[in-house]
Order: sequence, then structure tokens, then C-alpha cells
Amino acid sequence: MTTARSWWRRGDNLRADAQAAKDAAAEAFYELDTAQRDLVISIETIGAVDNSPAAQRVRTDFRALGERIDQVSGAYIAAVDAHDLDRDELEAAEAARARADLTRAKDDLVRAKADLDRFAQSLGPLLGKAETQLARLAPAVERARQALLAASNALDAVRASGLKADDLAARLAALSPELTKLNQGAGAHGVQPTIQRADEVVRAAEAIRTEADRLPERAREIDKRLVSLRTRTQALATRAEGVDPVLSELRRRFSLACWEDLQHVPDHADGVLAQAGQKLAEASRARDEQRWPDATSLLSTVRALLDELDGAVSAAGDRLRRLNEVSKDPGAEIDKTRFAIRDAQRLAMQGRNTPEPRHARPLDDAVARLDRAKAALEGRHPDYWHFLTETAAVRETAARVVADIRGERAAHH
Repeated sequence: MTTARSWWRRGDNLRADAQAAKDAAAEAFYELDTAQRDLVISIETIGAVDNSPAAQRVRTDFRALGERIDQVSGAYIAAVDAHDLDRDELEAAEAARARADLTRAKDDLVRAKADLDRFAQSLGPLLGKAETQLARLAPAVERARQALLAASNALDAVRASGLKADDLAARLAALSPELTKLNQGAGAHGVQPTIQRADEVVRAAEAIRTEADRLPERAREIDKRLVSLRTRTQALATRAEGVDPVLSELRRRFSLACWEDLQHVPDHADGVLAQAGQKLAEASRARDEQRWPDATSLLSTVRALLDELDGAVSAAGDRLRRLNEVSKDPGAEIDKTRFAIRDAQRLAMQGRNTPEPRHARPLDDAVARLDRAKAALEGRHPDYWHFLTETAAVRETAARVVADIRGERAAHH
């Protein structure tokens, strides 16, 4: 009896050991399966954001690791299926085999879990970058939606004030397909492309909103410029009427060379004023039709025409004034020019016994040129305009020499 009871207890212990091995293997299998499922989420996170070579290697390595996990998991399931530990007639040898098989399966599962944990730790940098990108996704898409809403509201407000803003409305409508793609989500288009699309929509929508907000002010500015340019055109027309009397006096008192280049000014003024009037009318129509870019462009053209005409009309009166001054006292112009030459000569001699030839030569030529211009006034019909252009050229030469000397000395110091 004693021997039988001892054998029964030993068989029961073997069954218990096998069951403990089975439980340990089951726990290892559960932990490995849980870790693998968690890691799948990390791999999908990286894959959704990152398509770099490093990310591609991660996916390849994870597939290889998954194949190994499938193998050890399959071996564990096979070991469990191979041994029925609940049978009453379980023999000691079978219980021992079950314990050995299940312990081996557990050890393989534990090693696979350790490899999986090390692999998961290696993902840290890539996973952190991917999670950062994903964290930006929802706020970026929401900013895009809010920017589109703000642009739409701004357009509504502009239209309510009586402005059409058709070009802005067309630009806003063109963003509709982009909003559709944003609503389809990163699953359809990828995380990074979706974030980039959202950022582009924000920039485009904010530009539309800004222009819509400024449109009433822009309309007021165009109205103001229309009034201002009409007034300036009328003023220039009045001034242009005074060019003919000025030319008459120039013809009467001075030689042909002094005014020949100005005799086209009256006809030129008539043409420019007619062109400016036409462009103003076109700008007014563009404003009434709310073609803002056209109105702005036309007004810029009018301003350029009037600027050019202003210079031409002013030139006649300025010519007469300068010729009057120099005909009465050519000495003042000569003295001013000689002073400029002497000032350049003093600078060229500063700290030297003789000036540099490259400075002295143009100054000597300038003196001779001034003397020739002065001598030309001694004729019966002096060309005072030629005299003025010559003295201006001489002063320019002196100023150029001064600038060269100062530049060289500054560079030397």
C-alpha cells in the first residue's frame, strides 16, 4: 500500500509540474502577443509618416521578426495540442515530455519577447519623430478649416457692402478640392502630404481674407487717385498752355540751339493729355466694374504719363529762367565752375608735391574746356545753352575726381 501511494503522489507531482510549465508558457505567449500587437501600432505610426530608407528597414526587420514569432508561437501551440494534461491515465513519461516541450516553448517565447523588446527600443527616434508629425496633423487640418471659414466670412462681408470680389471668390472656390482631400484624411493621402496641404490652404485662405478685408480701402484709394489724377491732368493742361509764350520768348531772344529741342513740347503735351484722358476714362470704367487690378494698372499708366509731361512742360520754363540768368551774368556760372575745379585740385594736392596724373589730367582738361566755353560767349549770337551744358559737364568731371580720390584714401586707411 505504501508503495502504491508513493507512486501516485509522484505521478501527481509530474502532472503538476507539467501544468506549471504549461501555465508559464501561456503567460509568455500572452506577453509576446501583447508586445507584438503594441509594436504593430508603432510600426504603422512610423509607416504613415516616414518613407525614408531607415523607416523601410524597420518595416523589413519587423516582418522578419514577425516570421520568427510565428514560428515560436506555432511551436508553443503544437506543444499544447500534443499533451492533454487533464487525462486521468496520464503516464509519468508523457507528463515529463509535456513539461520538457512546454518549458522549451516558453523559453523560445521569452527569447523572442526579449528580441522584440530590443527592437522596440531601437525605434525610439523614428517613433518620436512620427508621433510629433501625427500630433501636428489634427491642429493643422483644423487651422485650414478655420482659415477657409474666415476667408468665406470676409468675402460675405465685402459683398454685403456692395463690392463683388469675383476674383477672390474664384480663388476661394479653387480651394474646395483641397478641403475635400483634407476631409478624406491622412489615411488616403499620407500624414506629411496632408500637413503640407493644410499649411498651403492656410496661406492661400489667409491671403484671400487679407485682400477681402482690404478691398473697401482699396476701392477708396482708387476713387481718391481718380480724383487726384483728374485734377493733376487739368492743372498740367493749364500749364501746357503757357509753353507757347515761353517758346516765343526763347525764339525771340536766344539762338536756335538754345530752344530747338523744346519746340515739340506743345504738340507732345496735346498728345499726352489726350492719352491720359483716355486712360482715366478706362480706369473709371474698370473701377465701376470693380476690376481692381485693371483700374490700378491704368492709374499707374496715367501717373507715368503725367510725370513725363510735367518734366517736359517744366523744362521750357526752366530753360528760359536759366538762360535769362546766364545771359545777364555769365560770370556767376563761371565762378561756380572754377570753384569746383579748384576744390578738386586742392584735394588732389593734399599731402603731395605733385598730383597723381590720373587726377591731374581730367582736371587740366576741365580747365581748358571751361575756357573754351567762356570764349564761345564772345560771338555775336552766343549759345548760352551750350555754355550751361559745358559748365555742368566740367563740374561733373571735378566731382568725379573728388569722389575717386576720397574713395582711394578711404580704402587705403
